[in-house]
Amino acid sequence: MTDGVYSVEITMTGGTGRAHITSPLQLTVTGGSMTAKVEWSSSNYDLMIVDGKEFLPVNSEGNSVFEIPVYTLDEPLPVQAETVAMSEPHLIDYVITFDKSSLPSDNAVNIPLIAGGIVLAAAVIAVAVTAAVKTRKRKE
Repeated sequence: MTDGVYSVEITMTGGTGRAHITSPLQLTVTGGSMTAKVEWSSSNYDLMIVDGKEFLPVNSEGNSVFEIPVYTLDEPLPVQAETVAMSEPHLIDYVITFDKSSLPSDNAVNIPLIAGGIVLAAAVIAVAVTAAVKTRKRKE
């Protein structure tokens, strides 16, 4: 996958069903490695564990946000998230799946960029034609 920042849809299972992760979420690809910016629907998560490694929130206000590694798309990624919403902290098991089909294909053409270029070119041509017509009318 080409380096860049993408928006990817996810599905999540596990837990009680009361908390969720915002979807789509931000997926960053750098040098072949992927990281996801995971935003929970609650501010009560203070730790995530992915592949045995602990991750702390990257924000201090609002809903809990974590940056976690993503190893593959379209395959379940087991994670644990610790919530402090109960009487004492609890680790809860979740499974996140990143939907590869929601990403642009590597062979896709960037349509908005091309469309924007066409609109810009048309605007430049329209201004040039208008200026030429006004100049011609003045000479007559």
